[in-house]
Amino acid sequence: MIEQALENAIPGDWRVNGRLKEAAMYSLAAGGKRLRPIFVLAAAEAVRGDEQAVRMAMPFAIAVEMVHTYSLIHDDLPAMDDDDYRRGIPTNHKVFGEATAILAGDGLLTHAFYVATEALSLGVPAERTLAVVRDLARMAGFPGMVGGQADDMEGEQGITAIGQLEHIHLHKTSDLIAFSLRAGGHAAGASDRQLDALGRFGTNVGLAFQIQDDILDITGDQDKLGKPVGSDERQGKVTYPYLIGLDESRRRVAELTEQAIQAVRSAGLADGGRLEQIANRLISRDN
Repeated sequence: MIEQALENAIPGDWRVNGRLKEAAMYSLAAGGKRLRPIFVLAAAEAVRGDEQAVRMAMPFAIAVEMVHTYSLIHDDLPAMDDDDYRRGIPTNHKVFGEATAILAGDGLLTHAFYVATEALSLGVPAERTLAVVRDLARMAGFPGMVGGQADDMEGEQGITAIGQLEHIHLHKTSDLIAFSLRAGGHAAGASDRQLDALGRFGTNVGLAFQIQDDILDITGDQDKLGKPVGSDERQGKVTYPYLIGLDESRRRVAELTEQAIQAVRSAGLADGGRLEQIANRLISRDN
């Protein structure tokens, strides 16, 4: 469902620069886990337990994947992480050049808000759609993902405490995942209590996901990951395993995942089983 919606996310009757659209779709269609849009749909399903809620949440799912994809395009640029491969294929700027890659990211970010408003036509009330748009602007922007990335760049050589590193990743990674859970909840008419629980689930899962990524950069298989392993060490990045070791990092992933599951179980959801299933898979994933 997500892949089909992504293919049709840019209206075919729009006049769009051909190379720009090709660059945007190159990264948008490059695969990946689709974790954030899956969480949007799973949260909607958990709140109401019906397929209509999932359909109503789809615009929010596509919007967050567009924001995530734009961030990857920009993160891979020479001025940022300077990566040659993403999801097993050359990064956007390696194929289309830096200028087009920047514009493709800009276009995806901007278009995400257009897509989000399409939830109105599917029956999501205006006040809930507005709440999602506000959440997306905040949690992907200055106090959220973008701010976390800036803190990461600024502190790469000076992080000495786990609290500093956790602060960065709570915003760089967790905020957009927490947004995804809350967005799905809004689409399905979640109560304030349920939205809070879904947000806590997303924050804990997001941090667990980031720590697991740090672990896999050391222990993972490049063919499965779709990107070179050991890049954190080569670039001198401070990571969870660097500060607290592999065993403690694995323990922290398990602890955060359990806290996420407990948040879901306390929320009074119609069916939180799918969310628990996804969270548990984070512990055992090898790519």
